[in-house]
Amino acid sequence: MVDWFWKRRRPEGRALSLRSKDDLGDTTRVDFEELAPDIDTYLGQAAYLQLGYFETLTRLIRATPGLSDKESLSRAAGAALTKHQGLVGLIRERDLDPTEIMLPFREQLDAFRRETLGARPQETMLSVHLTAGLLDDFYFTLSASYGETGRRVAQILRADHDRQAIVDIVNRTIESDPEWRSMLALWGRRLVGDTLLVARSALRPSGLAVADEMRVEPVFTELMAAHSRRMDAMGLAA
Repeated sequence: MVDWFWKRRRPEGRALSLRSKDDLGDTTRVDFEELAPDIDTYLGQAAYLQLGYFETLTRLIRATPGLSDKESLSRAAGAALTKHQGLVGLIRERDLDPTEIMLPFREQLDAFRRETLGARPQETMLSVHLTAGLLDDFYFTLSASYGETGRRVAQILRADHDRQAIVDIVNRTIESDPEWRSMLALWGRRLVGDTLLVARSALRPSGLAVADEMRVEPVFTELMAAHSRRMDAMGLAA
C-alpha cells in the first residue's frame, strides 16, 4: 500500500463505531482501537479533503456554461467550504495551526484529486459526488473514536452537502444521450479503488495485517453498500 499519511502515536482505548448518518446510536460496532489515526491526523485529513472538494467544485463552476447549473454547483461548493471551516474551527480550539495540521496531507490528497478528475465536467461532478460521499461516510464512522470532538465532527459531516444538484445535472446528461450512462457507470466503478485506498491509508499507513483486515471488512462492506445506493440513484450500475 502507498504510504500516504504520516504515522503518529495513537491514543489508547478508542473504538470505531459504524453508524448511520441519520442515527447516532449504535448499529454495528467494530473494535479498531489501534487502527484509528490520532485526532490531529484525523482532523487534518478531513479538513483538507473538504477544502479540496471546494476547490474542485469552484473550478467546475467556471467550466459550466449554464447559469442555473453554476448556481447549483455554488451551493455544493459552499457546503464543502462550511464543513471545512467547521473542522478548522475544531483544530483552532485545540490551539493548533490548521495550516500546519493539514500540510502533511496536501501532496497526497492533491494527487488523489488529480487521479479522480474526469476528462469531462460531468465525470468530475460524478467524482465529487461519489468520492465525497464515500469519504464523508468513512470519516463520520471514524468520529466514534474521538469522544466529544468526534461527536462535533459527526454533526459537521451530517450537514446537508447540497450535492443533489450534481445528481440532477448528471441525470440530465444521461437523458440527453444514452451513451453517457455506460461511460459514467464505468467511471463510477473506476473511482472506488482510489477512494478506498485513501480510507485504508488513513487507518494504518504501514498496511493492515490479516486480523485487522477482518475487523475492518464490515465497515468497508457498508461503505460500498452506500456507494452502490448512490450509483443506483442515478441509474448507474455499481
